[in-house]
Amino acid sequence: MRLFRDIAQSRSVSRGALLNQVSQSAASQHLQELERCFGIELVDRTTRPIRVTPAGQAYLEFCREVLRRKAEFETELDELKRSTSGEVRVASIYSVGLSKMHRLEDEFRERYRDAHLKVEYLRPEKVYEAVREERADIGLVSYPLSNREITALPWRKEKMVLAMPPGHALGSVKRVTPARLDGAAFVAFDEDLPIRKDIDAYLKENGAEVDVVMHFDNLQMIKEAVELGSGVSIVPHPVIEREVAEGKMKVAELSPCLIRPLGIIHRRNAKMSRAVKAFLEMLREGAE
Repeated sequence: MRLFRDIAQSRSVSRGALLNQVSQSAASQHLQELERCFGIELVDRTTRPIRVTPAGQAYLEFCREVLRRKAEFETELDELKRSTSGEVRVASIYSVGLSKMHRLEDEFRERYRDAHLKVEYLRPEKVYEAVREERADIGLVSYPLSNREITALPWRKEKMVLAMPPGHALGSVKRVTPARLDGAAFVAFDEDLPIRKDIDAYLKENGAEVDVVMHFDNLQMIKEAVELGSGVSIVPHPVIEREVAEGKMKVAELSPCLIRPLGIIHRRNAKMSRAVKAFLEMLREGAE
């Protein structure tokens, strides 16, 4: 049921196989066997990506419901046994994973030796999708938003700073106003990301127009571009602390201040296992 659910939701046999750690041929054989047993086509393989047929959609809803009931039953058993064993599935945006996740994993493993933390790093919209489709128990995102399916909880606030290569003209300045960035070569985030929209609004509100020379969907590429001297960028301070300490990058505070909010998301009204509740509590304990 998990295999079919993941094939149908991702609209890809290979992606479903990967998520369930089976070969693509085994996943295809399983799908063919299901269709033989039901006597009806569940997916249309003539399109790319594949299309779920009406019969397949009905079976998908059945699989989701059974898997949800199974998870709820296991959660009730854990409560009765007062056990924190089991797997906690976390979907995280890359920047949170890079700066926080190793420490969180070590702390969780030390506290709950019978529990296992499984972390997947994704783009923001994919984190919401993973939580909504129950492939993740908890999501870690920036600029968290609630909707009818998702509950968003505040977690951390990170100060944004100006990151520069060591030899930059503003490298000796401790604090800069947006006006000093007017016309500067700028390494940005992709336009569809919430952090890019927030930075663009901040610069516009403060009368600055930068020259975007390149843009990326992750902080690692932005850091590398800044280090190589391609331009300056506005990034969360915690993600560049190591580069600053190693002398690979300079940093200046922004005036007025700009903050990136981080949040925790989960399915609304989801029944959480004791292990998931324990990890959620640990996250909220460490909120800053």
